Amino acid sequence: MRSAVRITKNGLRVASMAAAGLILSGGCGREPDRRSIQVTPNGVAMLTDAQVKSAQITVEPVVERPFDERLSTSGKVTFYDLLVTHVVSPVTGRVIRIEVQPGQRVAAGEVLALLDSPDVGNAWADLLKAEADAAVAQRDLVRREELIAVGASSQKDLEAARAEAQRAEAELDRARRKARLLGATNGARRGETFALRAPIAGEIVRRNINPGTEVQGEYSGGPPAALFTVGALDPIVVLADVFEVDLARVKVGGSLSLTVPTYPGRVFEGKIDWVSDQLDPTTRTAQVRCLIPNPDRALKPEMYATVSIRVPGRPALSVPRTAVLRLGTQEVAFVEDHRAPDGRRVFERRPVEIDQDRGGEFLPVIRGLHAGDRVVSRGSILLSGMAP
Repeated sequence: MRSAVRITKNGLRVASMAAAGLILSGGCGREPDRRSIQVTPNGVAMLTDAQVKSAQITVEPVVERPFDERLSTSGKVTFYDLLVTHVVSPVTGRVIRIEVQPGQRVAAGEVLALLDSPDVGNAWADLLKAEADAAVAQRDLVRREELIAVGASSQKDLEAARAEAQRAEAELDRARRKARLLGATNGARRGETFALRAPIAGEIVRRNINPGTEVQGEYSGGPPAALFTVGALDPIVVLADVFEVDLARVKVGGSLSLTVPTYPGRVFEGKIDWVSDQLDPTTRTAQVRCLIPNPDRALKPEMYATVSIRVPGRPALSVPRTAVLRLGTQEVAFVEDHRAPDGRRVFERRPVEIDQDRGGEFLPVIRGLHAGDRVVSRGSILLSGMAP
């Protein structure tokens, strides 16, 4: 027999009216006596309990179910802030050599560039002077203590020597810290070369200097420029704007999906991990953030995205997807109405309108059914085959 059913792209089953010859059959292939089946011209079928059982027809009540909704908004792809850093130079100087290139992966502490900087020489000179001053102050303190012991010095002179020794020691500690920061220690004591190093592991995303470039140090008083950007692209962050009216429905942990113009058929998904407590006074929107796995590095920082956020919706009457048929241009469902005087079960074909854009096992009912109606969720295609 020709197939009388095809499946549409939205999952609805389409029954051909040419299937009028289709009759109920049992689990073992035996056909019930069709002469005992009454069918009216308006699509009402009457079956005995035995025929319903033989055809494996299932009936479910129409009830309210919660359906998620989707908020569509705009978003932007950016770095995960814990996996990116902009590298500035602590010293003023001139770039003499660049050790890495854009796209190269680096480890924490790896040298990015070498700078010729007088700040390194000054730091070394300050350290030497602080060491000498501390040694002199310590010797003077020891001498004052010896003189006090034989009564040849005053307590006031001893206190002054002790204060001077403490001051010199504090200055030496400061000089050591600065020299360590600038690399002017141990093997780096000679010369004025500063090694600019990566503070974190990652990839060289951007390089803003070339050999010979003069750079401003962050401790020189002027605004320092970022010489390198080191970061990771997996995971990556998407920031989306949510209007004030929808903000109460957006929660941390909610599902978020997005598409970007570069990959029009691809959907990226993640979970919301932060919702801003502050609104933008101009747009009246709040930002939400989502971490997106990006193992193939398809998403790039500064990409614009179309974002869809799943939020709880209002409960709505629903039917199983399998309960809805399309006969020609009409969507129908079979409703068990009542029992006939002879005890047969009456099934009425009823036009319905549903929200076909929903995914999942159940579909929201727009019109045609009411709460408590009993619809055929399995076997309705057989009933459509009997209806003229």
